[in-house]
Amino acid sequence: MAFLVAVVLNLAILPFVIVHLGLAAFGVAGLVTACIAPALVFSNALGLSTARELAQRLEPSDRDDARRLFATAVMLAIGAGGPISAFFLVAGAPLARLGFHLAGPAADDLGWAFVVAGIGWLCQCVSAVFIALFTARQDYRRIASVGIASTVVSTFSMLVLIPVWPHASTFLGCQALGFATGLLIAVAWALGAIGQWLAPPALHRHAFARLAGFGIWQVAAQGGALLAGQADRYLLGALLQPQFVGFYGVAQRLQEATYIGILKVGEILFPFFSTLQKESEDRKVDLLFRSSWILNVLAATALGALIPVAGPLLHVWTGAEVAAEAARVLVVLSIAGILGSSANVFSFYLLAEGRSRYNALIALVTGIATLAASAVVLPRFGWHAAGWSTCAGMVAQLVTIVFLLRRSSDFADMGSRVVHCVLMPLGVGIATALAVRYGLDRAPLRLAPSWWSVGVVSALTAAIIFVVAVAASQLGPYRRACWQDIRSIVSRFSPLKAV
Repeated sequence: MAFLVAVVLNLAILPFVIVHLGLAAFGVAGLVTACIAPALVFSNALGLSTARELAQRLEPSDRDDARRLFATAVMLAIGAGGPISAFFLVAGAPLARLGFHLAGPAADDLGWAFVVAGIGWLCQCVSAVFIALFTARQDYRRIASVGIASTVVSTFSMLVLIPVWPHASTFLGCQALGFATGLLIAVAWALGAIGQWLAPPALHRHAFARLAGFGIWQVAAQGGALLAGQADRYLLGALLQPQFVGFYGVAQRLQEATYIGILKVGEILFPFFSTLQKESEDRKVDLLFRSSWILNVLAATALGALIPVAGPLLHVWTGAEVAAEAARVLVVLSIAGILGSSANVFSFYLLAEGRSRYNALIALVTGIATLAASAVVLPRFGWHAAGWSTCAGMVAQLVTIVFLLRRSSDFADMGSRVVHCVLMPLGVGIATALAVRYGLDRAPLRLAPSWWSVGVVSALTAAIIFVVAVAASQLGPYRRACWQDIRSIVSRFSPLKAV
């Protein structure tokens, strides 16, 4: 529910923001967000490490140990997060002007933009520790409520404040207001519900060692993900004007919303794989690849549906100018998202198996490949090449995963399973979506830029991709397992039993 509310409100408010801010100021805000993004490596890793350690100490007899862990985590959030935030407040604007050549009216409030963005991140960092208390207890209702409240406050403050002060700092300040709201709610609920498990900030040596032992691999994984997600934005900001970063940000918002939705579906696999530790290696690998096939078909269906309607969708959502500039980039990013979805199942499997260093290696290889490809294609082919580097990073990610799986497992049919359960649904989905797009471009009547036509064509494309992917699965050696899984899903979620 929290994810759907966030997606709907963020996508709904974006045209309003672009109209009142302009693409240049929106691009500046995107660059400031990209500059703050490295700090998320620390806050995300701290939140994950804290949740993991607290989840193992929920018994009353573990309360003192849990309090020491919480106190240490809060101390790290404030003691390390404070200087990080202060660095952005002091040095963010000068470094951004130097690195991205920012000038003109759109960048006049760059200093204030970094101030509010840095404060917003610090609220997010401290909030992550309190959210970890609820995560450890699987209190998803409170976690969702914090996320919904933060999104609602941020969105409605944009509606009120941006028309009055149409600056990049206003947009980022509204986001910071949402983070501050989430922090206040999380602290209030923690004090009211589990106050006896809380403790004032303090640094305990053993607790710090436990948090750092898991967190160091998460820092590496988050760093690689940062490179992969922000490489194009950094180079676009360094090479071109801020409005091109704005075009890229619009296209990326649509692709990310769909991709994250698929990732949320895949999150159920982590506890599922964690329960398989006593199963045989053959059984675990079989379930791994069957889960991968299902999620890959879902990814190809959902993201592939964006490819034929990229231009009309951007037109009705944000206007003709953005559609003309960003449609091709959205197509490429959708292809990259399909390729990247192949890694989700394997990441959850490796994490459940306790191989977090493999996830860190995968993320770093992906990030380095993306950054290297961006450095080559963007200066040579211009901003419309943005997204191709992401595709290169996703290919490198897939190759790395296959290499690590073959190295850590002696399963005989690994190669054929990768082809049937991973490469086939991804390739079929991409090829089918591009074929539909080509057919629409060559049709006598072009697709009208209206919500109903975009919705109809997108739904038909998704249905075609799904049917073709399932049909293709019946051509390989694992057709029986694929068909059985489809029947099971249909029978579970439909009142009509699969035939």
